[in-house]
Amino acid sequence: MKRVLAATLMAGAATVVPLAGTASAADAPPVSADNVLDCNTKTTGRQGWAACRNNTSQSVAFRVTVVCGRGFDGAGNWVTLNPGATGTSGFECGSASTGAGSASWEEG
Repeated sequence: MKRVLAATLMAGAATVVPLAGTASAADAPPVSADNVLDCNTKTTGRQGWAACRNNTSQSVAFRVTVVCGRGFDGAGNWVTLNPGATGTSGFECGSASTGAGSASWEEG
């Protein structure tokens, strides 16, 4: 019985030790955010915009996506922002739409 208990404790200790060694922040992979731009969105009537600023050290592209009430939803043109740059992407819903309900942005 003592040997079984000792073997169980040793097996448990063997699994805990490697886990304790991997909890270092330096070993963790970098956290990637879905969106890295700092953006504000706005809708007025049938139009929607996203105005963004690139606070990163590399170029990032984005475009606005607009929900258009009863009409087809849509997306604006892609805009590429260099580091530190700002830009705007806009979209206007079709005439059959009841208006732009919301706007967000997509990065790619």
